[in-house]
Amino acid sequence: MKASLHTVIPEHQHSYRVFHTIQPHFGTVWHYHPELELHYIIRGEGIRFIGDSIDHFSSGELVLLGANLPHTWRCREEYFRNDSDKVAEAMVVQFLPECLGCDFLELPESWPLTRLFDKASAGMFIRGKSKDEVCRLMQHAMLADGLERLVILLRILKILAHTEEYHPISATNNFRPKEADRLRLNRIYDYTLTHYRNAISLNEIAAICHTSIANFCRYFKQITRKTYSNFLTEVRINQACRMLLETSNTVTYISYECGFNTTASFYHHFKKLKGVTPSVYKKSLFRDCL
Repeated sequence: MKASLHTVIPEHQHSYRVFHTIQPHFGTVWHYHPELELHYIIRGEGIRFIGDSIDHFSSGELVLLGANLPHTWRCREEYFRNDSDKVAEAMVVQFLPECLGCDFLELPESWPLTRLFDKASAGMFIRGKSKDEVCRLMQHAMLADGLERLVILLRILKILAHTEEYHPISATNNFRPKEADRLRLNRIYDYTLTHYRNAISLNEIAAICHTSIANFCRYFKQITRKTYSNFLTEVRINQACRMLLETSNTVTYISYECGFNTTASFYHHFKKLKGVTPSVYKKSLFRDCL
């Protein structure tokens, strides 16, 4: 997908940026930047779009994004209501690959960093003890200054470079966006996330882009490497995953609430995307929480 280039404003007299943010919701513009980004969700729930991946996000998630990897976190609908008391909170570290110096990366001791940056180009979902330790160091970086600030970044990178407690996020690591048509794709995203419960026809979504159905289908498949139907199904299934986790509603209720006409269709697409049935998926979530 095509995203907008985002300019990260560097902190004065610092080689990398670290900040803590609390706001009504996370930004909705799909964007990218040359800086790598370490993103820890303290509070917030919704759907995240990273590269060609669509998935649910919730509090406690830590991801590392590679340079120029398109991404956005879109909070659930209730975060956007005027009377909502929900807030989104995150801690973020942003740094250029060469922030420690181009020559530094040429040192033989630094080769794990080069490998890490390559893995991060597809996005890395960090878990386990590695996540806990990195989050603790991110908190320390917020207060550190001078040489200690660099030492903390190196300690974070060392953990990430050697951990096996992660899995890649995007299916491809050569996902390079272009600037053109950014607004068009964001309109598609916004409309889909607002109306996924209803039947969205190709004629309806093509009208959002002011083009014909044939041109829309060709355009969307070329940019996203998937059909709009597949994209819509992924959005619906990930909304269903959230409802399975957070509510006691029946599978039948959830299937219709997320836009599926029949429970059979819901089961088929759920198992195809998640590898298990909705009931098994829900049981595994509660087992992991014990």
